[in-house]
Amino acid sequence: MVKNVFVVAFLAIVFFSAQAFAEAPIYTGPSNNVGVSGYDTVSYFSETGPVKGSKHFATEWRGASWYFSSQDNLDKFKADPEKYAPQYGGYCAWAVGHGGLAKGNPKQWTIVDGKLYLNYDSRILASWLPVKEELIPVADKEYPNLVDFEGAE
Repeated sequence: MVKNVFVVAFLAIVFFSAQAFAEAPIYTGPSNNVGVSGYDTVSYFSETGPVKGSKHFATEWRGASWYFSSQDNLDKFKADPEKYAPQYGGYCAWAVGHGGLAKGNPKQWTIVDGKLYLNYDSRILASWLPVKEELIPVADKEYPNLVDFEGAE
């Protein structure tokens, strides 16, 4: 009996501790603080598709650095970052839709209703596409509970 109470208490502490240590709102990877692995998020909305950005055209937003391929794209992002930043801070849309976080891959992307979504890999993207209409509303509700926005503005 005492052992069961200890196990339940331990699991509760682990669960609530995990909630207290939410991740940063922007996925940047373990070795840098650059959003979307340095890809120009505005370029996803162009006919040419995604291209790498440059440190010469950079800004800070939500605690991460963002690189762009041109001054024009940097200016567009600064004017409306919510329009161009990937949904769920660049975390995998499929994972967020299932209540978790996983890295988003800037090469596994799609635009739905004018919003950029990243997924972990091609297999996950292929799994996400047919159910995206069901998962997006779920992920929209889950994401704020999975990350810590304090200090990221």
